[in-house]
Amino acid sequence: MKFTAEKSDLNEAVSNIQRAVSSKTSIPALEGILISAKDDQLELCAYDLELGITTVIPAKVQEPGKSVLSAKIFSDIVRKTPDPKIAVTVDEKEMATIESGCSRFSIIGIPAGEFPELPKLTDSTQIKLAGSLLRSMIRQTVFAVAESDSKPIHQGSLFNIEEGKLDVVSVDGYRLAKRTEPIEFEESLSFVVPGKTLTEILKLLKDSEDPIEISAGQRHILFKIDNYTVISSLLEGEFLNYKATIPVSCKTNVVLRSREAIESVERVSLLITDRLKSPVRCIFSDNEIKLLCTTSMGRASDQLFVEMEGEEVEIGFNNRYLLDALRNTECDEIKVGLSGPLSPMTIQPKEGDSFLFLVLPVRLKTE
Repeated sequence: MKFTAEKSDLNEAVSNIQRAVSSKTSIPALEGILISAKDDQLELCAYDLELGITTVIPAKVQEPGKSVLSAKIFSDIVRKTPDPKIAVTVDEKEMATIESGCSRFSIIGIPAGEFPELPKLTDSTQIKLAGSLLRSMIRQTVFAVAESDSKPIHQGSLFNIEEGKLDVVSVDGYRLAKRTEPIEFEESLSFVVPGKTLTEILKLLKDSEDPIEISAGQRHILFKIDNYTVISSLLEGEFLNYKATIPVSCKTNVVLRSREAIESVERVSLLITDRLKSPVRCIFSDNEIKLLCTTSMGRASDQLFVEMEGEEVEIGFNNRYLLDALRNTECDEIKVGLSGPLSPMTIQPKEGDSFLFLVLPVRLKTE
């Protein structure tokens, strides 16, 4: 194999697909990038047996061929080469020579035959979504994906299509995030995409109206984003019946400015550390919210002026879960619903129902 490529193209491609390289594996080829050169283009592929990313870039191919090169070493070399062009030659013994300007490296490759094949999708269903819309839906829900593996299905987000509406839902036992949008799709469809996959897709998506092709199969899903193809295993199991967890009505309804709420919670959280944990105590009464926090370091208080209807309530929250929800509202004014000190709080936009966040309260000790 012998080719010459632009450093900028190669660097961007390697940086993006490198995130699908396996870090802990008994298969050495999975720690590398499969490079295939033919027809004046390079196809680069990384795969960790759960997530695979492939991309194609232009190149001047003198000799077609395939080889697997160590992702870490190859990406470091590409990033630090002095010249805007990089020439790569791989001989029949898999010895790769990488040249750029005055720099020259020789590294040992792995035969392409040792790189596992990416899964093939059969009986897949196609969906198209604008890139900016998919980006927004993932961004507003991926923060609530479960980190613990006590229920593996919740380590991903549910994509549920019914009656022309797509719900993307994440839940981790302490909070729930749901984003809803109308979609041009007649059938019903449901699948769970791993949070890791969604995080990588988010990095590849641009704020553009260009359609993103999604192909959902029985066990795998494929996303086509510009010149990248992302294939991922789907999670199997029974996802939480999220519709049953959403309160139908609330005893206390509050309208407030999200930026003011974020800043207020951030201020009272200054006394909370990983070592000194304490809930943020919120007292809703008379068109204001008093926020209090006490740790062994001291005591903080703050207040917000809001529009409020209904009963007074005193409720406590984990500051991180509360801030995650508030920061992901992405709108100026929000509507908060409460039904007592031990029921989950709902957060929605002031107008419409494009998103819904639920945050479970913390049981407060009496002061």
